[in-house]
Amino acid sequence: MKNTELARWARRLKNSQGIPAYRLIADLIGEDVDSGRLQARDRLPTLRDLATATGINYTTAARAYQEAKTRGLIDSHPGSGTFVKGKTATVRPSLGSYEMTMNLLVEPAIPTLVEQIRDSAIGVLAQRDLYAMLRYQAFGGTRENKEAALIWLDQRLPNPQLEQLLICPGIHSALVGLMSTLIEKHQVLCVESLAYPGIKAIAAQLGIQLHSLERDNDGPLVRPFEEFCKLGAVGAIYLNPTIQNPTTTTMSKSRREAIADVCLRYSIPIIEDEAYTMLAEEAPVSFVELAPELSWYITGTSKCFGPGVRSAFLYTPGKRHQQRVAAAMRALHVMSSPLTDALVSQWILDGTADQMVKCIRRESIARLRIAEEQLGSRNIRSAEGAFHLWLQIPKSSDWNPSELAVQLRQLGVSAVSSAAFSTDNNPPNAVRLCFGGPISRDQWQENLHQVADLIEQPSYLSTGMH
Repeated sequence: MKNTELARWARRLKNSQGIPAYRLIADLIGEDVDSGRLQARDRLPTLRDLATATGINYTTAARAYQEAKTRGLIDSHPGSGTFVKGKTATVRPSLGSYEMTMNLLVEPAIPTLVEQIRDSAIGVLAQRDLYAMLRYQAFGGTRENKEAALIWLDQRLPNPQLEQLLICPGIHSALVGLMSTLIEKHQVLCVESLAYPGIKAIAAQLGIQLHSLERDNDGPLVRPFEEFCKLGAVGAIYLNPTIQNPTTTTMSKSRREAIADVCLRYSIPIIEDEAYTMLAEEAPVSFVELAPELSWYITGTSKCFGPGVRSAFLYTPGKRHQQRVAAAMRALHVMSSPLTDALVSQWILDGTADQMVKCIRRESIARLRIAEEQLGSRNIRSAEGAFHLWLQIPKSSDWNPSELAVQLRQLGVSAVSSAAFSTDNNPPNAVRLCFGGPISRDQWQENLHQVADLIEQPSYLSTGMH
């Protein structure tokens, strides 16, 4: 950064009235990024040089950089300095191929549980009018389906109401319906810098632009989100706040409250994808509680019972909202499967679903402990109940995440590169590993040996690319 630019900052600080110096410096960095005076990866002065050139003290300089970092404008690394991050990209995803390697849930090898599921399913076929389940149905599920779904939702939502609920053929279909309904042509969807790949695929299909929000270990940063909301172009924000895919982060109550506050002040709809919430031991506060008039809450059975059971529960802000999205989803999907809805309702009512979730959680925790022993908890991020983990590739390794994921999949390990989840074209040096599907604990342990051995090898020995 040139001394002339620092002199200009010093003049602005001298002439400012009522604006704290630390905040004004962050504003100046933002202005210079927008104007092009500062480019991505430009080095900023040290804290001491900034303080000397602008006439502020060292503490204020440090606070200014922290404010700019919170806004997503800069980044710093000990020993390397402070650099400009540049503008956050708002992009229209291309219709290219997306990495859609599925996150398969754990399949508990418990004969009594399998028998319980089978007996319950046979009971549905034996006791129901089969022809009635083969006919067309009104979109959104029958009253009986919804009453069963309310029992499920009651574990996570405060006093859910029947008239605000829709039964949908899977979470993915609910997302298609919501994105096509809530987001106007001139608007964008805010997403975290690491997000479920299906969102990128849906956005590409619908021609919706995504605006990437920088995140930390607690979820998306609030200040950059609010700054972008001021521009008036946000159609909705998509969040996966509990056991997030891919990082397994569960957003804290304070972060949820801060994001909800911004959404309430700028009237931003919240798409709350809670695919994994039933696997969490405790029920975190939902956005439905924090911003009920703006929150569209989705959960279902595919990540806590089985992806072959495509059933999701969409809880809307109100009856009018329910009717609006039901009309759109009827055009897109016609209806959910009455047979699937009947099975899911029965499994909820007779306790089979709860038993399945408990068994999945118990087995997932056991496999996570194996991963911690084999890979070390410092290199992985996961959560009890999750059946995937986020593996940070050690700095000492020369592996590229995409190359590593390819090699691991060839060895039978379910690995996906961070690039599949990145929405800001700046993927971290990490991969997602799934430890669900039809594998045993012994097979998972063997997979982890292969992961550890491969990471320790120079990549050129395995890929022949160098």
